[in-house]
Amino acid sequence: MKPIEAVKALHVITGLGVGGAEQQLRLLLRHMPMRCDVLTLTNPGPVAEGLRADGVRVVHLGMRGNRDLGALPRLVRFIRRGQYDLVHTHLYRACVYGRLAARLAGTGATVATEHSLGEGEIEGRPLSGGVRALYLASERLGAATVAVSDTVAARLEGWGVPAARVHVVPNGIEAVRFRFDEGVRRATRARTGLPERAFVVGGVGRLVPGKRFDVLVRAVAALPGAHLMLAGDGPERAGLRRLAAELGAQSRIHLLGERDPLGDSADGRTPGIPALLAAMDVFVSPSREEAFGLAVVEALAAGLPVLHVTCPAIDDLPAAEAPGARRIGTGTEELVAALRGHMEAGARRLPPPPVVRRYDIARSARRLLDVYDLALSAAPEPRVPGPVTDPAPDPAGAAAPDPAARPEAGLTVPGPGSPRRTPGAHG
Repeated sequence: MKPIEAVKALHVITGLGVGGAEQQLRLLLRHMPMRCDVLTLTNPGPVAEGLRADGVRVVHLGMRGNRDLGALPRLVRFIRRGQYDLVHTHLYRACVYGRLAARLAGTGATVATEHSLGEGEIEGRPLSGGVRALYLASERLGAATVAVSDTVAARLEGWGVPAARVHVVPNGIEAVRFRFDEGVRRATRARTGLPERAFVVGGVGRLVPGKRFDVLVRAVAALPGAHLMLAGDGPERAGLRRLAAELGAQSRIHLLGERDPLGDSADGRTPGIPALLAAMDVFVSPSREEAFGLAVVEALAAGLPVLHVTCPAIDDLPAAEAPGARRIGTGTEELVAALRGHMEAGARRLPPPPVVRRYDIARSARRLLDVYDLALSAAPEPRVPGPVTDPAPDPAGAAAPDPAARPEAGLTVPGPGSPRRTPGAHG
């Protein structure tokens, strides 16, 4: 088996908008010792730009939808041409197509990460019997499946994925980026128009129904003088803005749009997630269902007290790992009461708890490399690829359609919904 530094790996992901899985991929690649290329099936968004800035080759396959079966032979040829030792897939559609393509291309080592599997949904969309059956069928084509939390691992095993094939590699953060700085706090509040002494509640995530940010808007609206900073974008943004107006709190509800999870904009004018966390007094995650809860860990790294409905990253551990985090119910009244208590106690910063060290990204990268070793050691000798004469996908855009390509007879590949095109700040 090759030394890990000599391994050539391809990461296949559904899209590269601003989301938790996408940003996690970028962070992990900064800690990988081997050459890694990235192929995105759709939406080469802001994370693609960031990866390229990091020196990573990014290719856009130009997939047109969940049932664009012409993408499969294009993906097979790309993997075969690249002579990759390992293929790592991320997000539902990429896992279904990528594992099958890797098998057809003769790549023996295939790993998939399950980033966003809930009890009744996957990547924020309802789970159907067909989606689940196809997921399980494609899972058997890989060598290993990575779960981002013990909660997700238990769900996979409950589905019937053998426990020996499931490996927990938690999401990670670069904690130093979130270290609290009083000067950053003052500057960020000034740039976002917040009074220096205002009580500021914060939230980060995609503005989709499952995140339940409407509950957070209602709770802050019920607290005169409190402000809400909400970073993220999505289909619920207009509705949240209308709700704030109906409640007479539009001047205190600040919908900030997408923000870079790694730092401020290149020109320094737009605060990123670390600076926004510095400006907050308490962080709230009202989502009923999460696969990990990365935004909560980042808030704890920034020294914020946290209120959360569910967060496997915290809930799977002893309470002493995250003393600043408090689990609450789903009701608006309970959230209002909890926020009022923080408001009356006054702003306070906490030391980063032990859980922050547990979820260091370098530690997660080392655990992932152990999974790679297992997959590579079990892989058969690679086949010698045959001649390829068709053009490769354009690294700067979509691949040219291949009218001569024909998918396998009878193959249908449904997905959990439309492409994950609506980006947010975090998953």
